[in-house]
Amino acid sequence: MVGLAVSVLLLSGCGGDNLNDLRDYVAEVQSRQKGRIPPLPVVRPFERFVYDAEEMRAPFASWFVALTDAPAENGERDASSIHPDEVRNREPLERFSLQTLRIVGTLAMENERWALIKSPKGIVSRVRRGNYIGQNHGQIMRIDENEIELKEIVRDGLDGWQERQVVLVLVE
Repeated sequence: MVGLAVSVLLLSGCGGDNLNDLRDYVAEVQSRQKGRIPPLPVVRPFERFVYDAEEMRAPFASWFVALTDAPAENGERDASSIHPDEVRNREPLERFSLQTLRIVGTLAMENERWALIKSPKGIVSRVRRGNYIGQNHGQIMRIDENEIELKEIVRDGLDGWQERQVVLVLVE
């Protein structure tokens, strides 16, 4: 019997409709003035661009324009005519930078001077005027007893090439 009394008491606590606060809140929210959504922006039509390459500068061409095609005065070569011979076979000493090559001696045979060059691998090679050494297309122009004069062809930084003179000195 006590169990029955407890069940009735519990059920009587669930009997009331205490949703008045919720109903009041919902009514208040519904009575608020509704906001306005701004209209969508006007979409302008796309304007097509026609690329006419004939009238425009090439996109990958250099900004620098050659001023003349006439040969240079005083016997100087035109800078645009300077370029390395990429077709010729490479010589063994062209694999090494000039800083790693050492002159170990010179010798003269039949009115021609030769130089002895030691590579970083310890191999001594004999070279003469016209041979190439170093990684910058260095051609031997002159061999003296104590030095070798080279003409190198290096990039000028403007999509071209330039010549520069280099001297290797015999170190004892």
